[in-house]
Amino acid sequence: MTQVRTRFAPSPTGYLHIGGARTALFSWAFARRHGGTFILRVEDTDVARSTPEAVQAIFDGMRWLGLAHDEGPFYQMQRMGRYKEVIRQMLAAGTAYHCYTTREELDALRAVQEARKEKPRYDGRWRPEAGKTLPTPPSAVPPVVRFRNPKDGIVAWDDKVKGRIEFANGELDDLIIARADGTPTYNFCVCVDDWDMGITHVIRGDDHVNNTPRQINILQALGVEVPQYAHLSMILGDDGAKLSKRHGAVSVMQYDDDGYLPEAVINYLARLGWSHGDAEIFSRQQFVEWFDLDHITTSAAQFNTEKLLWLNQHYMKQLPLAELTEKVRARLAARGVDTDAGPNLEKAVALYVDRSNTLNVLADAVEVFYVEVLPSPDLLAQHLADDARPALADFAAGIATVAWEAPAIGALIKETVAKHGLKMPKLAMPLRVLLTGQTQTPSVDAIIALIDRQKVLQKLSAQKI
Repeated sequence: MTQVRTRFAPSPTGYLHIGGARTALFSWAFARRHGGTFILRVEDTDVARSTPEAVQAIFDGMRWLGLAHDEGPFYQMQRMGRYKEVIRQMLAAGTAYHCYTTREELDALRAVQEARKEKPRYDGRWRPEAGKTLPTPPSAVPPVVRFRNPKDGIVAWDDKVKGRIEFANGELDDLIIARADGTPTYNFCVCVDDWDMGITHVIRGDDHVNNTPRQINILQALGVEVPQYAHLSMILGDDGAKLSKRHGAVSVMQYDDDGYLPEAVINYLARLGWSHGDAEIFSRQQFVEWFDLDHITTSAAQFNTEKLLWLNQHYMKQLPLAELTEKVRARLAARGVDTDAGPNLEKAVALYVDRSNTLNVLADAVEVFYVEVLPSPDLLAQHLADDARPALADFAAGIATVAWEAPAIGALIKETVAKHGLKMPKLAMPLRVLLTGQTQTPSVDAIIALIDRQKVLQKLSAQKI
């Protein structure tokens, strides 16, 4: 195989969303799998909608996911001279021509074609042909440049995902490759970029399938090798509707904000339309070793938030405790929570990690140990029954001297409920609510052992039990 060269070529008109991230991941992994080169190209010719903030958002998302590029980033707006040079060459070679048809003439042509129930398309009135006499170019009309698309035959390729795809050239009109102001158009710029950058494999979303025959014809007219194409099927949201920037596709960095780990997102994206047997959990390195284009599904992939949460919890539990603790500490610090004003954070994280599926959920759970928690009166009324107050008073007296460790505290709880003829929840639930404001916690003796003895005594005495 020729040395593999792939590219990710986002348009910076918004953030990097999950569909773009999957395209980037597959392009990156294919290059890594074959010891090739992964190129980052910014297709910023839509000047009205492209912004520096959107470019930075793409870079941030790629960096967070760990998808490092080998070459680039290249910016199309910095390559205008090159595009115009190739257009001049095509005009000289006769593979492109000037067209002076005005917008009004095109609108009139479209109206006639639609009235005849024909597909609207340019009729080739300025296309040079043998024996054809062209009108005198109107001096007041700046021309566009059109590609001289073949009229006959088919344009076809063996898509690495979708299989054989064919288009009749007769269905393709002569594409504008440079506007009247001289700026080249998207489909043309892509061809020159892929040519100059030696792209061997184009992996992209299947919304580009209709662009591919035009790009193949342009590349063939330039006399250069055509890349292999792999068009990925769309991603559906949790609700089954197409995932898009306007529907459900949030920024990749939103997953960071929401407390997901990049390892979980990468693992999830890898399985979103690709599989390796029944493997569900695998490392980035394992994915690279396994990845191929043959096992990308042809059907749409459906996003499943619950599965992503499950994966995220797995990766949180796999992280070294010290590393996980620092991630939680950073999130609490961003909220203004001082984790030095309370118990050892690593111990708190260890207690709650099995109950948390995001870093935010974990931070929410342990935050109660570092801020003043005041249970609502309704919650207290629900869980602090009158018949439990004598038991709480005995327990409060006992913890003044008990060894401050979970086994000893647990033994004291058992003795207290036995003495008062109560079931465990009668004492454990009000203790949870009083100390954490939560009704669901790890073992209550472990929770109590984590909190300073005097703070526990103060909270219990504040209820005048």
